[in-house]
Amino acid sequence: MSALQFLIAIPLIMGSASSTAAATYAPVTGTCPSTSLIRAATGLSTSEETFRVARKAIADVHLADWLTNTDSGFGTASLPTVALTTSGGGYRSLLSGAGVIQGMDSRDSTLSTAGLYQGMTYQGGLSGGGWLLSSMAGNNYPTVSYLQENLWNVAFRDSLLDPAYLLAAVAYFDIVNDLNDKEDAGFDTTLTDIWGRLLSYQLLEGTDAGVATTLSSVASMSNFTSYSVPFPIIASLGVKTWLGECAPGPNATSYEFSPYEFGSWDSDVSAFTETQYLGTSMSGGVPTGECTTNYDNLGYILGTSSSLFNEFCLAVPTPANSTTDLYTTIAQMLDYVHTVVFSDEYGTYANPFYNYESSTQVPNSANNISAQTSLNLVDGGEALQNNPIWPFLQPSREVDVIIVNDNSADSSGNFPNGTEILTTYVQSLNHNLTKMPYIPSVDTFIAEGLDQRATFFGCNDTSVITIVYLPNYNWTYSSGVSTSQLAYSEAETASMIENGNSIITQGGKAGWATCLGCAIMYKTGEALPAACTSCMTEYCYTA
Repeated sequence: MSALQFLIAIPLIMGSASSTAAATYAPVTGTCPSTSLIRAATGLSTSEETFRVARKAIADVHLADWLTNTDSGFGTASLPTVALTTSGGGYRSLLSGAGVIQGMDSRDSTLSTAGLYQGMTYQGGLSGGGWLLSSMAGNNYPTVSYLQENLWNVAFRDSLLDPAYLLAAVAYFDIVNDLNDKEDAGFDTTLTDIWGRLLSYQLLEGTDAGVATTLSSVASMSNFTSYSVPFPIIASLGVKTWLGECAPGPNATSYEFSPYEFGSWDSDVSAFTETQYLGTSMSGGVPTGECTTNYDNLGYILGTSSSLFNEFCLAVPTPANSTTDLYTTIAQMLDYVHTVVFSDEYGTYANPFYNYESSTQVPNSANNISAQTSLNLVDGGEALQNNPIWPFLQPSREVDVIIVNDNSADSSGNFPNGTEILTTYVQSLNHNLTKMPYIPSVDTFIAEGLDQRATFFGCNDTSVITIVYLPNYNWTYSSGVSTSQLAYSEAETASMIENGNSIITQGGKAGWATCLGCAIMYKTGEALPAACTSCMTEYCYTA
């Protein structure tokens, strides 16, 4: 059956598809809360601050245990706040990042780094890294081994991102039903809706691929409410389409999603709204009617963070009779719901900051975000900031150390070369984010081999964050897999995760765990093992 014949057949067989669970994809309108839905970015929300303090207390216990088990020479009276970020890079980053986390998770590993994940307060993801974070958070933080065995192995092998599988799957019907339900509820759907639903089949458990899972619902899951896990943040970028732009520029507004809030610290927004009420029409910080819930479908948000459809720019993908190209197949599905237009190339959100100016916002007529009724968001890595470091440079979060797992495809071999983290450094200077440490040029990265091993940046400067930079490298497997590879055999999945174990242990190098502990503790003033002297000589970057 051709794709066109398949579409024609949908009305005849759609009645056989389940609609009970699919209906939960549609946003719901209802009574608004009595509290304000918007706040200025003057610090953390009360909810996040409560979580941060409680999580830090638990993380400190685990961090101290890991440090003393690694080397008894570590003093642990004063402990830093540690964050982890996983870059974009599709399944390459998801699987490499999964191996990194597995190697730090005491529930799932006996490697020298096992237990460090339990000592972290924050975790950030972007694009493929956001897929990983969402698959963990949306499923109540199981181990990587659990996800691999119970979800990923089959989902990645028989991937719905392969049009040949998708066109033969019941999921095709369910996803089209989901879109129709959202449209019937009065909300526009875009290519990102389909993308997010397809990814949900790879990443989320539950009826209709976890369709009922929202980002705000993570805040009610047991591992979150017990403060047993790091606080999750997913990054994305805004596109100023009202200025004729198709892609985010170098100074694009950085947005973040968490279970509690959505918004931006950047001066052209400098405000946040409650994630639970995303999709609500607002003006001047006040709802213009009933409030919307269920718009924050987790698949839609992780799809937004990895949405690249805007690369078509004004030439929207044609819903042609093709069964081989994913983009055209997705366009076919949306075209069944409505004719595909330019605005469908983005993750679209009612602008909660319409006609709103916060006390910390710097008015800028060229940006004029507050004059727009909707926001168009895309993959957070499109402006060469593929590592979601930005949220953890914010002083209110009090992050001291960031472990940055960079799985970017900067080189012809699909490995990082420092481009992305250098861009973040340059942009941090432009935004007066003074906690970002100095990052050298790409030429220096390559000449000194910093693209192939761990490096500690900011290790000698107490005024900045320490970054433990862990680039993807083919320690045990050819891990420079193309971002466009959308299906993995079970053997490939296992090999990529195993290579990720080697990224976090630096190939199982003797003494590495102690050196990692040295990087984390070096600026605390606590006692350090004698080995820290040689560790910092080897790994601490000095310009």
